[in-house]
Amino acid sequence: MQIIRNGFIRQQLQKGMLTIILAAGFSWPAFSQQASAAYPRVMGYVGILHPLVTFGHHEPHYNFDGAYTVGLPTGINIWKNPGIGFSIELVPVIRASGGTGKMNNLLFHPGMLIGLGKGFTLAARAAFETSGRYGFTPVLNKIIIKGRGYNWFAALPVPARFGNDQPATIGVGLQFGIVF
Repeated sequence: MQIIRNGFIRQQLQKGMLTIILAAGFSWPAFSQQASAAYPRVMGYVGILHPLVTFGHHEPHYNFDGAYTVGLPTGINIWKNPGIGFSIELVPVIRASGGTGKMNNLLFHPGMLIGLGKGFTLAARAAFETSGRYGFTPVLNKIIIKGRGYNWFAALPVPARFGNDQPATIGVGLQFGIVF
């Protein structure tokens, strides 16, 4: 009986996902054309963040040096006009070490967006981590591929963190993603 129920549920979920994908596919071009000329403009994005190096009290700590850390940022940007906007981002951070991985931190990352022109944006973000750390992160973002209804971007975040009885740190990372 359990196998039948699970098979039935799986079929219903597949039908529901197909319906959502088809509905989004048919409505996407109309939505993107209307939104391109109107403000405020709401956009979502997803990406992957690779911290490269962190400088603190002692020697620099490099990613891939005994462990690998990766973040998966997801957020919403609300543009008031082409020059200014607000962004809110959540970043689950996964750390892999010794053949196992776990989510070891969640970053809440609200901030202001400043359009710099020619596809560049500066995000000035506050940072609040579940690890007990806090700080700020300036992020320089550049649209690298323009699509119809979406854009691919690359970004350079420079996180500064304090608190939780640890020395202050500043780091550099690389972020890639898609905004839609």
